Amino acid sequence: MRLWNFKKKTYPDYWEAYLLHFEKKEKKSLESSRFVALDCETTGFDFYIDRILSIGAVSIYKNEIAVVDSLEIYVKQTHFNPDSVPIHGILQHGKLEKCTEEDAMKQFLNYIEDAVLIAHHARFDIIMINAALNRMGLPKLKNKVIDTMDLYAKTRIKSNFIDQNAQYSLDEIAEAYAINLMDRHTASGDALIAALIFLKTTSLLKKSKSFKLKRYFLKSTMF
Repeated sequence: MRLWNFKKKTYPDYWEAYLLHFEKKEKKSLESSRFVALDCETTGFDFYIDRILSIGAVSIYKNEIAVVDSLEIYVKQTHFNPDSVPIHGILQHGKLEKCTEEDAMKQFLNYIEDAVLIAHHARFDIIMINAALNRMGLPKLKNKVIDTMDLYAKTRIKSNFIDQNAQYSLDEIAEAYAINLMDRHTASGDALIAALIFLKTTSLLKKSKSFKLKRYFLKSTMF
């Protein structure tokens, strides 16, 4: 009879430290939870070929943006797409201090912990991050995720605009809420815009007694 030796796959310490945040026994209400609004600037939109150039993130706690608790990372470009430079302005060999993709993911995981992640068109950002983790031999993110576009679309429905299939852009929503677009197309700037949209839309939606934020958690199968 052949004996099989099934060994548990081991992961680096920083991944194990990240997982520990999800093993806490105390349950938090959404009101007392930490949220992290994020954005990724990338070389393009191909999940297999393109790479993350920068990650910007800012935390939200008790309906306030904690600007001092923010993150901005620039990643060394192993894949360069000159066509995307006019959008994000990040050069392959510019003066910005950059780190490796692995170091970027370490910093990102350490920063987000078990926070609920907020992003505009969140599926793209999360898939790009999960692709980077996969290249490192790591599993996908475990955090809950909310798309600000879904929140904004719900406010439009309540205003009798019922086009549920509309794809509202970050610029369009920012303009509707008079949000400054000075740092648009920088990861940190877009993360801050997403945070502001999150606060604005949730404040409007909370006026309804039936509103439950957890209904907007994206399904993990989307990533």
